[in-house]
Amino acid sequence: GMIPWLLVAELVAKKGQPLSQLVADRQLAYPVSGEINRKVADPAALLARIERDYTGTGGDAGHNVDAAIDHTDGLSVAYKEWRFNLRMSNTEPVVRLNVESRGDVRLMQEKTKELLALIDKA
Repeated sequence: GMIPWLLVAELVAKKGQPLSQLVADRQLAYPVSGEINRKVADPAALLARIERDYTGTGGDAGHNVDAAIDHTDGLSVAYKEWRFNLRMSNTEPVVRLNVESRGDVRLMQEKTKELLALIDKA
């Protein structure tokens, strides 16, 4: 809409940098995996298992039990330095994974690989 566009134009004017540079700075601050789709036989069971493993409610993955959990759109789990969202498709037997970190590309890549290994075993 018009208001978001005006806010972006205002930000570009205030910062004195091109929009491409402002976007690149944000991408470095919050590296993301992008949405990754994987076909699985039982998406609901997979989400339940990942939740148990990554929230300290079961499993032996050894993850921080201080995770913030949200079920608004599938399973979102947030830790201090990284977070992920794993959700089921409503139209096909796939799950969609997004992983993000706070300025740490390597951590985002490691956690993406770790989660995909679990998903691909399902």
